Amino acid sequence: MRDFLVSVNINGKKIVTAIGDITILAYNGVKGIFTPPFNLRLIIREMDSIGVKSLFLISIIAFFIGMVLSLQTIYGLGLFGAEFYVGSVVSLTVVREIGPVITAIMVGGRVGSGMAAEIGSMQVTEQIDAIRALGANPIKKLVTPRIIAAMLVLPMLTVAADVLGILGGLVIGIIELDLSYEYYLNTIWFVLSIHDIYTGIGKTIFFGFIISVVGCYYGLSTDGGTTGVGKSATITVVTVSILIIAADFFLTKIFLLVFGF
Repeated sequence: MRDFLVSVNINGKKIVTAIGDITILAYNGVKGIFTPPFNLRLIIREMDSIGVKSLFLISIIAFFIGMVLSLQTIYGLGLFGAEFYVGSVVSLTVVREIGPVITAIMVGGRVGSGMAAEIGSMQVTEQIDAIRALGANPIKKLVTPRIIAAMLVLPMLTVAADVLGILGGLVIGIIELDLSYEYYLNTIWFVLSIHDIYTGIGKTIFFGFIISVVGCYYGLSTDGGTTGVGKSATITVVTVSILIIAADFFLTKIFLLVFGF
């Protein structure tokens, strides 16, 4: 029992310390957004790495998730004779939850681990110390561009995921129920509001912030050579996934309280 309490105490201190370090890193990273010099080239490079190179992956996953969701919805609503409203259910589910969350988790897995591995490699090879020695701020150079890029790109990827997810549902609706695309789209316009769209997209701004900060934190915390780089990449994926799911719950609750829907 004593060993268990000691272990809990040690792990608790590590968690509290990590939260404090991540908070400080996030503060310094955000502060760098408003502090010159502003390196647009680095931001564009990160937007390409995070957004353009993730688009194909997100598109394929969103399309098939829309198809699966449509199949399950048709089966479920068919028990009540309401399967022709599949467009309404699929669109609301994709736009409010599935699109933002799946996009964030997929990008977090691909990009977050990449950030941790890249910065971690720089850390273990002392390149970050070299940046400090040259008088530059490694947070401003490495963290801030990734924060800006992730917060800008993730909403765009979510829009693409929403559209393709709904189209995936349309394909199944046509195949399984012989629906016309006009009817499918009309059922979407009937239930989908602007509030649903911007609350879903709004979440991804926070998700992008989480992905970039966590990825950079574990990269900067890397030690132990190449083995440490692999560990940092792995723990980044796990941490980002957990934080995105948790943040989604709290953001959904906040939106429900603020907007009342």
